[in-house]
Amino acid sequence: MGRVLDSNFLALTAIVTVGYQLLFFIVTALLKFDKVTDFAGSTNFVILAILTLVVKGSWHFRQVVLSLLVIIWGLRLGFFLLMRILQWGEDRRFDKIRGNLGKLAVFWIFQAMWVWTVSLPVTVANASNRTPLIQAADIIGWIMWSVGFSVEAAADQQKLTFKSSPQNRGKWCNVGLWKYTRHPNYFGEIFLWWGVFVASTPVLEGAEWLVILGPIFLTLLLLFISGIPLLEKSADKKFGNVDEYRLYKRSTSPLIPLPPVIYKNLPLWFKTTFLFEFPLYSRNLPREKPNWCRTSRVERRSDGLKIG
Repeated sequence: MGRVLDSNFLALTAIVTVGYQLLFFIVTALLKFDKVTDFAGSTNFVILAILTLVVKGSWHFRQVVLSLLVIIWGLRLGFFLLMRILQWGEDRRFDKIRGNLGKLAVFWIFQAMWVWTVSLPVTVANASNRTPLIQAADIIGWIMWSVGFSVEAAADQQKLTFKSSPQNRGKWCNVGLWKYTRHPNYFGEIFLWWGVFVASTPVLEGAEWLVILGPIFLTLLLLFISGIPLLEKSADKKFGNVDEYRLYKRSTSPLIPLPPVIYKNLPLWFKTTFLFEFPLYSRNLPREKPNWCRTSRVERRSDGLKIG
């Protein structure tokens, strides 16, 4: 069952991904039903992992493990996001494009690109004929995936529990892992996909190393486009004038988990260079008023005269 369109299954997975996303795009466009968007993206990873494993048919241990890791991640995330959106209602990301077919199509095209590109390490590993013995890279990659998966799953559940409590209505989540990073779920997702890449490296040769574009694409996407920037902008608009939120933001790492007491005392250049505290994450934060603006305009001098 070796060759299907190309030896690395790149064309096969591209066709399947486009077809799968097109199906859900049609449902969304016709029925104005966008609750299945994240489910469509996450389960697409599962389909590609199973498809490439079965079509290749070699069932090597490394291929089976990598495929299982992607399947577990995709099913967990897909059903979690589906249940969450069904509980919370409409997806606000589509409020401005729900009625615009062109913009909606661009979103689904981008989602197809995301699925296909990020899946590259497992796609090429499953297509490979090379079967070296299990190496340190395999173990390291599996451990990275385990850590990332645990962090992402725990963070998602902690935030869901926090948001579900009536007493937390109108508050930002700062419990559990969210005490140590403003986006622990994204840290977990980035870390686990770099783990998948590391675990695929024992079978890579030549141009196959370009599968590193998968975790790079995901990292850039979450850091600069659809992940952290959008959530930071939304939170700044909601809570930007709240002193406690400003303190939380100054003392909490945007991505890499760190104790707040350490993070808040680090110099800004270090945070920007090594910890991803980019200026775009604060450009929507309302400027703090100078101290003199917070005091009463009428003050009494020591000699009894009023000033201000």
